[in-house]
Amino acid sequence: MKENKYLSGRFAFQTDIGLVRIANEDQALAKVNSRGNVLLLVCDGMGGQNKGDYASNLAKNIISDAFDDKSRFYNRGDAMHWVLKTIKKANSEINKLSSTDRVYEGMGTTLTLVLIVRDYMILGQVGDSRCYTSYLREFKQLSEDQTYVAYLYRTGQISKEEMATHPKRHVLINALGSYPSLELDMHIYPYKGETLLLCSDGLYNNLNENDIANVVRGNDTVNQKVSELIALANANGGSDNIAVVIWEADQ
Repeated sequence: MKENKYLSGRFAFQTDIGLVRIANEDQALAKVNSRGNVLLLVCDGMGGQNKGDYASNLAKNIISDAFDDKSRFYNRGDAMHWVLKTIKKANSEINKLSSTDRVYEGMGTTLTLVLIVRDYMILGQVGDSRCYTSYLREFKQLSEDQTYVAYLYRTGQISKEEMATHPKRHVLINALGSYPSLELDMHIYPYKGETLLLCSDGLYNNLNENDIANVVRGNDTVNQKVSELIALANANGGSDNIAVVIWEADQ
């Protein structure tokens, strides 16, 4: 676990293997640069042992290094361009290795990324890891799952209740590195000091949204909240790797 207090907020992040998997393919990261810009991300690797771990770690490192190398974001357009360019670079590197080295064939990863710059934040989404926001009494999912069942629900073919038990509920329709080109869901939002939670499906598949919200809204430190969420997910079965990132702005 890593925790820090810097400039205008606090963050903590952690991954856990869970109780069933034989390897941890999840990655999590939160960091702040010298100008107070905040980078948060979660990756959930796919493709089997070693492959998924390598893909998620490669994506994390490429994005983290690019953030370190970016001295400042001049405006919203510059920030949006950086997010798009950096995620495309990660996609290209993963796909290139997957296509040329049989050891890594078929690997990929989800990616949920948030960049906070002053009074706005940019969300980049690939796959089914999630970003939640908590502000005042509202706790909501900001990202949109890129899964087959989510598509069926959005197009009115199944109900929300049917999503939880559908036989293809774990099937992704988008992942970083799967194809040379990338379909990236990217949005920009005003930032008003919301608490942000990023997580892999190992958290929300083992813990309902109300329980997640209660922990995030609690009075514990961010470090304690991250540990509690992981412990609760494991207590409910720990059926997958778990990645959690929490950012809290100073009020």
